[in-house]
Amino acid sequence: MRADSSPLLSCKSLRVSVPGRLLVDELELSLCRGEFIAVLGRNGAGKSLTLQTLAGLRRPELGGVLLGLADIFGCRRQHIARQLALLPQVIDDIFAASALDTALVGRHPHIDRFRWESAEDYRIAREALQTMGLAELAERDILTLSGGERRRLAIAQVLTQTPDIYLLDEPTNHLDPQHQLDAMRVFRRAADDGAGVIATLHDVNLAVRFANRCLLLFGDGRWQLGPCEDVLSERGLSELFRTPMESVTWHTHRLFVAGGP
Repeated sequence: MRADSSPLLSCKSLRVSVPGRLLVDELELSLCRGEFIAVLGRNGAGKSLTLQTLAGLRRPELGGVLLGLADIFGCRRQHIARQLALLPQVIDDIFAASALDTALVGRHPHIDRFRWESAEDYRIAREALQTMGLAELAERDILTLSGGERRRLAIAQVLTQTPDIYLLDEPTNHLDPQHQLDAMRVFRRAADDGAGVIATLHDVNLAVRFANRCLLLFGDGRWQLGPCEDVLSERGLSELFRTPMESVTWHTHRLFVAGGP
């Protein structure tokens, strides 16, 4: 992380709730250039809603979100989209389109009204497809892609957006082990090159391998944020997931597995 950089995205006293349930209370978070924050928690703990709130798509019950120094809820959506990309957990395709045209959607925030995509826009989109191993599928109809191919295309689309901030909701959904690692390496490199990344994950060990810090959401308002080596423990993860978690040593890494009978 670049310690001398001001936050790309931050929140203060953020409260996220749904009717009858407080999910996250008084969250304080700052995302700086070079940083990868993994968000962990069981199903229904508020990970997706927190990500949507940080993206300015859902107002918090209390608190605020800053994009740089500006209140994100006072910014135009095009301005936000030029700096911040959100990868949703689920994407529904209704109409046929090529993989290349779908990736090009990521360029729309950068294209002024009444202007078509430029050669540079196409180059960026094709480079993103190449990064995700989809170059040969550029002309394929997205309705014919497998679930894993479609997920990689969604990642290629946010890469085409070239933002400073990536908010990723379960980016490894539908991906086999090789493509999970490939996708995580892409975003780790993006952070190393100066972007900021926040990703919700279900695999603790991906957080161990790729994140600088972890945000644990317990689903009852409580949260814990800190360096992975400080936050991730057998006791804490067992409480987080409500199942016994045990640590094992693999090469130089400490990994976690679900224990018990």
